[in-house]
Amino acid sequence: MAAKRRRSTSPSPHNGTSTGGSLSTHASKKLKLLSDHSTSSPFPDFCHPSPEVARGIHALLASVTPGGAPVYTAPSANSNSAMTCGHAPNVIDALIATVLSQNTSSANSSAAKRSLDSVFGLGEPGFEKMANADRQMIADAIRSGGLANRKAKVIQEALVAVKEKHGRYDLQHLAAPGVTDEQAMQELVSYGGVGPKTAACVLSFCLGRQAFAVDTHVFRLSRLLGWVPKTADRVTTQAHLELKIPPELKYGLHVMMVRHGRTCRGCKNDGKGSCPLKTWLKERTTQSEIEGAPKPHNHGLGEMIEGR
Repeated sequence: MAAKRRRSTSPSPHNGTSTGGSLSTHASKKLKLLSDHSTSSPFPDFCHPSPEVARGIHALLASVTPGGAPVYTAPSANSNSAMTCGHAPNVIDALIATVLSQNTSSANSSAAKRSLDSVFGLGEPGFEKMANADRQMIADAIRSGGLANRKAKVIQEALVAVKEKHGRYDLQHLAAPGVTDEQAMQELVSYGGVGPKTAACVLSFCLGRQAFAVDTHVFRLSRLLGWVPKTADRVTTQAHLELKIPPELKYGLHVMMVRHGRTCRGCKNDGKGSCPLKTWLKERTTQSEIEGAPKPHNHGLGEMIEGR
């Protein structure tokens, strides 16, 4: 049974208290995890997936995706983050949109972002209004996206921290060629409530960096495919796959895995219906048995194949 989602705490109005200065214990832990696994997997003895297997799954999903594998295009000046998961040129705007997309549907997060923009406006003037507003105003504006109180806190505290660190509501320096992917990731996760998945989405969709975000769909499919050990959680799965997935595949594979996870009934928990990934796994298992080789590593493949 899935764990019950904890109820959001009541929002408190912004009182101008500094959120900058020394990093919180949680932020320090996030940065340590990134540092520890920038070049080595949290599962150093786990070799899956190989680059060849990752390319095979990319090609397989591309063959069943309308239009084929998606290719990244830089957001235009008119790109609206309310319509996408962070595909906007402004880094803070993309970050806010990605925070709003957490634990809800695309329709709900888009509605929340449109409402937020309507109440506070866009760009630095809007960011300044949000930073100085009563937090309840932000929560009310984004209520349709769910977890409004928590997300309002994350958004407002991130804006205050950005202003204290850089003197303005601006993170465009992260788009500079001299800033590495690791440096951009480290800055983003240093803000409270911004985890590796949210940061990777901003890197991928806004900045066009080679990052592999692991959301609930990517995590579930990664376990199905045997790409991570049973002990992996979403954070360690992302740290592992960042190193295992060839960089040129990361954007398209992430997008296709999310789309597949949302729409394919065959590989969801009920396991009913056809699924190209399920067929691929079955064929590989059968081929391994014929050749007498070890079966491909997977989790619960038998139940998934039989639709139980």
